[in-house]
Amino acid sequence: MAMTPRRSSEELEETHEINVTPFIDVMLVLLIIFMVAAPLATVDVAVDLPASTAQRQARPDRPIFLMIKADRTLALGDALVSVEALPGALELASAGDKDQRVFLRADKTVDYDTLIQAMNVLRDAGYLKIALVGLDRGSAP
Repeated sequence: MAMTPRRSSEELEETHEINVTPFIDVMLVLLIIFMVAAPLATVDVAVDLPASTAQRQARPDRPIFLMIKADRTLALGDALVSVEALPGALELASAGDKDQRVFLRADKTVDYDTLIQAMNVLRDAGYLKIALVGLDRGSAP
């Protein structure tokens, strides 16, 4: 006489399905983390960088050009100016209008640190509208 095992009503049946709820929870948490972290990864320096293929913008009547020469000297318009005298010279050139855009030109041999230092001086002086000037793609050699 062979005995067959009896199933008790308390035994749970085995299921072959994956519970995806924890995976969805993890994905939502990661999404929220990236949504919060992405704006923090942006740069704090306000700089207008036009693309080389952008259409030309209207030039102001009296633009303010700050040039950084290859020997790291600064020139505001045609006059040489020291880093210490730059805020005062900008005040005279802009007639006190700190909302006026400053066009920053730099020689291609100028290192990035020198360029950022010049931008920091402009920002500390209150000039937040800075435009970097470069050659058009069509006129580059």
